[in-house]
Amino acid sequence: MKKHRIDYRVNPCHETFTCKVCGRLVTPEGAGSRHRNHCPNCLSSLHVDDTPGDRAADCGGVMEPVAVWVRKGGEWAVIHRCRRCGALSSNRVAGDDNPVQLLSLAARPLAQPPFPLELLERMADAMGYSLP
Repeated sequence: MKKHRIDYRVNPCHETFTCKVCGRLVTPEGAGSRHRNHCPNCLSSLHVDDTPGDRAADCGGVMEPVAVWVRKGGEWAVIHRCRRCGALSSNRVAGDDNPVQLLSLAARPLAQPPFPLELLERMADAMGYSLP
């Protein structure tokens, strides 16, 4: 017998859950939308959807926040990567998401560039620029 799953593509989510990463009790209030799909404290989620809201994924792995991006119109979204299977997804930022966590994600590429910072100095010198 197949378990009936609510289709959150058409139904609002009123569920409360405990975050598997930070342990915070997460409620739907404060999200600013009809759907709560990640923890507003640590921004983590679970891999439960194949397509947003369908609850059809069998993986169940932790979806860790790895980046943010700005959608058309200026809306921010969090990019999540599943620790178990590597799947990527994009989720709208919720109204009560932790702004420090969001800015940390946004600044990560600048704080951890894929090259040594000394390379910038050498390139600037070679091109006749001076860095502050």
